[in-house]
Amino acid sequence: MAQLQVIISGGFSAPYQQMLPQFEKNTGISVKTLSGASQGTGPKTIKAQLEAGASVDVVILSREGLAELVSLGRIMPGTAVDLAIAPLGAAIPLGSSRPDITTVATFTEALLKANSIVVPGSTSGIYLTSELFPKLGVAKKISVKITERGSQATSLLAAKEAAMAIQPSSELVNVAGIDFIGRLPNEIQLLQIFAIAITKDSSQVESAKKLIQFLTSPAAAVPIQNSGMDLIKR
Repeated sequence: MAQLQVIISGGFSAPYQQMLPQFEKNTGISVKTLSGASQGTGPKTIKAQLEAGASVDVVILSREGLAELVSLGRIMPGTAVDLAIAPLGAAIPLGSSRPDITTVATFTEALLKANSIVVPGSTSGIYLTSELFPKLGVAKKISVKITERGSQATSLLAAKEAAMAIQPSSELVNVAGIDFIGRLPNEIQLLQIFAIAITKDSSQVESAKKLIQFLTSPAAAVPIQNSGMDLIKR
């Protein structure tokens, strides 16, 4: 039986995990899934794991992270395909009072009232800390904790060790112990495209192509939308 090695970041993990059993059943291809951050620092990023020698056939991550891998020559040319769009959203601990984040003004007010905010250190966290918070004038007025992974951020939130988490909506929807309160206003939104590609050194190219075909098929629409993501127009 063929086995595919996939490494995926948090943004597309929810629909991927929903669809994977059906893919394995339909094709007879066994899939081993590793996890890593799209961008950032430290040994848990996808780039760092590949550079450390991880044997991987397929990568699934943000377009920003994929661009880094392409520049390093890690990706087979012509194999990258967009999967879905993840808007940034916010969540609070379950049972907490829900702030209004529907406008830039109310979102800014909610940031200032939150005694602690947690964000992942990947693509979304880079945007928030280097661009959005300074743009809103709150960078020096709020307490922000950066975690390596989005799942660590939501764990802190569920444990009530933070008042708000901001990251891709797909990492906040349907997570136990937290309350997803909505997407960020359009004017300050970061729409992350998550994509799939085959690595340059893959020994399972045909199996990898079948996975790409499955994850971009009409069957992916419901899992993608149920995970708080938007569909790619094809």
